[in-house]
Amino acid sequence: MKLLIQNVGEIEIENIVLDYNGTIAEDGIVKESVKRYIKELQSEFDIYVITSDTHGSAAKNLEGTDVKLKILTSSNHTEEKESFVKELKNVFAIGNGSNDSLMLKAADIGVCVIEDEGASVKSVLNADIVCKSIENAFELLIKPKRIIATLRE
Repeated sequence: MKLLIQNVGEIEIENIVLDYNGTIAEDGIVKESVKRYIKELQSEFDIYVITSDTHGSAAKNLEGTDVKLKILTSSNHTEEKESFVKELKNVFAIGNGSNDSLMLKAADIGVCVIEDEGASVKSVLNADIVCKSIENAFELLIKPKRIIATLRE
């Protein structure tokens, strides 16, 4: 997906990087609406889920979605997420927690979602866009003129 944003320039998105808990999952369980959006978007984008896997259930809960699961292993998950996004390039990242803040800043477009868990102020400030739900964030990719309207200067 290529977006031409007034006074910003062209942004290309090839990869979606999703935080797990608080973003696409609540208490370790992936929302059914998320699975539907992933299936709709995976023909156009490579989709990654990056997680500490606090509940140990990410792989099981993502069965049937064909996402690429990245379990964090370092002692600094904030920097590990940032490094992952920088290596990928052309990234649309979605997260909500403090450990997502640098990932959202490093992404070509970073989206902070405010679900039931809330959102870290650090992530809100480092995001390009803030959405009230993960569904609204996915809708940006389905209706990209919303991204253009939000980010143009």
